[in-house]
Amino acid sequence: MPTHPAALFLALLALAPAASAQGPDTQPAPESKPARGLKRNEAGALAGYTLLSPLQSRSTYLVDLQGAVVHEWKTKDGPGQSEYLLANGHLLRTARVEGDTPFRGGGIGGKVQEFDWDGKLVWDSRIADEHHQHHHDIEPLPNGNVLMIVWEAKTKEEALAKGRDEKQVGEEGFWPDAVLEIQPVLPDGGKVVWEWHAWDHVVQDRDAKKAGYGNVAEHPELLDVNADHRNDVPLTEEQKRTKAERDRQMKASGYVGGGDEDDPPKDAPRADGAPPRDGGGRGGPGGRRGRGGPGGNADWMHTNSVDYDAKNDLVVISSHNTNEIYVIDHGTTTAEAAAHAGGKRGKGGDLLYRWGNPRAYGAGTAKDQQLVAQHDARFLADGVPGAGHLMIFDNGQGRPDGDYSRVVELELPFDAAKGFTKEQGAAFGPKAPLWIYQDPDHFSSFFISGADRLSNGNTLICEGASGRVFEVTSDKKIVWEFLNPLGGDLPMGPGGGRGPRGGPGRDGRDGAPRDGGGPPGDGRGAPPDDGAQGGDRRGPPPDGGPDDGSRGGPPGRGFGGPGGGPGGRGGPQPYSLFRATRIPLDHPAVKGRFAPSTPTAK
Repeated sequence: MPTHPAALFLALLALAPAASAQGPDTQPAPESKPARGLKRNEAGALAGYTLLSPLQSRSTYLVDLQGAVVHEWKTKDGPGQSEYLLANGHLLRTARVEGDTPFRGGGIGGKVQEFDWDGKLVWDSRIADEHHQHHHDIEPLPNGNVLMIVWEAKTKEEALAKGRDEKQVGEEGFWPDAVLEIQPVLPDGGKVVWEWHAWDHVVQDRDAKKAGYGNVAEHPELLDVNADHRNDVPLTEEQKRTKAERDRQMKASGYVGGGDEDDPPKDAPRADGAPPRDGGGRGGPGGRRGRGGPGGNADWMHTNSVDYDAKNDLVVISSHNTNEIYVIDHGTTTAEAAAHAGGKRGKGGDLLYRWGNPRAYGAGTAKDQQLVAQHDARFLADGVPGAGHLMIFDNGQGRPDGDYSRVVELELPFDAAKGFTKEQGAAFGPKAPLWIYQDPDHFSSFFISGADRLSNGNTLICEGASGRVFEVTSDKKIVWEFLNPLGGDLPMGPGGGRGPRGGPGRDGRDGAPRDGGGPPGDGRGAPPDDGAQGGDRRGPPPDGGPDDGSRGGPPGRGFGGPGGGPGGRGGPQPYSLFRATRIPLDHPAVKGRFAPSTPTAK
């Protein structure tokens, strides 16, 4: 078994309405900020509190159904995307490491922290050095350990030896993802007790003299080391403009770490209908070293979520860059996880299941692709309708029929005794989701975001870029809706907001620089019909939907066509959210802590 260095370390964030022609003595009309906060609270919403960590805030909040903050954890570090409220009332959160490491991708993190209810820091662990970097998500386990996603640094030479296309590797090397299980050692340490590395489970068909050579279609249990760019085509000029604006917005939000202000955007050819990559594509504004420079794409998979099924001892991860989710066996030793046999399912660390883009393993074409740049793949918990199914936030920016998001629920082809089933040579099922929520004219987030099934059968959805959180019934009626007004206390700008390195930012409204970065605007985005983004084709908001300007300009309808610009829902804002979680009233962390409140608005 290869020796992984992970086991050797751990002391472990509108234009003002276009003015009409004005004479020299006419003052511009004052801006009016969009109304944010509670938008809808109807009977049928699950009583409880919503856990939020705005991308541009050092604080994490609990908000009640009336939209009021009932509890706040104040911290010294910017957020590293995900957070969890534990049964004992402690907050487990990720945080951004501000030090200089080679990693510069979207979703940068580096720390895992635990605070008690009163805000005392009880655990402060770090994985951020020259070899490894935590990013995006973590997952608390029933045994008290924590799963986390990390990049691991491989050299250019190592990547080429694995059959990676030489045109796709820059001097910064290659960052395959790994999943580590950490046993906390208070107050600031941890022990790696289990690990899985994508690097151990790759196949390539470019060079028979190099490692892992084989027929990709014959090995759906392995990851094609070139799948992320195999079907790339050049971007149109409109796509390049859209991508550059989204890159800028993600850096301004703090989602992308590092990078120098003078790094120019680079071309990022992508597959037909595939989205631009978070944080700069190949060598774009994701960073000087983070995205590889010309011709490089260091962040190979861009894994953005990890979740655990305790009943079947399975782990699911979401790979943004391959438009797939993967299930692996946690019932292995670390040695078995590096091999192709062993463990509860007999397949070692090879993929047990994958879904979203069968073309990535030779079992389909572009028309068979189901997911586009998805986030937040999670097993539905015991006790909720659909328990054991998978729920995924399908971001969808770059979808052939337009830029819009979906939430999908999958009934898995899984038998507890036999495992996952698949016909020989066919794609993994199901052929279509069991349940879908979508509203193409009013629901879209080009990055971050998530969704979860609640105990009452409703689904809580976080449209992350706009900071919109809403609860829908099984028949898709909105019964609770909240436009997050919190955040903005952590100024971010291009360059990750790292003090002087951030440099002047742009505020997202008039293009004027703001000293020291600053938040990317007030949420309105660009006005419609400005030539760059086409007309507003959304129509009026749905019943209960926001109509306050908070979602910016028009969402567009795919790259390159009319309305295909970066309008979205205003792009990242001070109140953008990676995810949101409903904490029910009977959750042990909150039970009895607060005075009873009216469950629904009067």
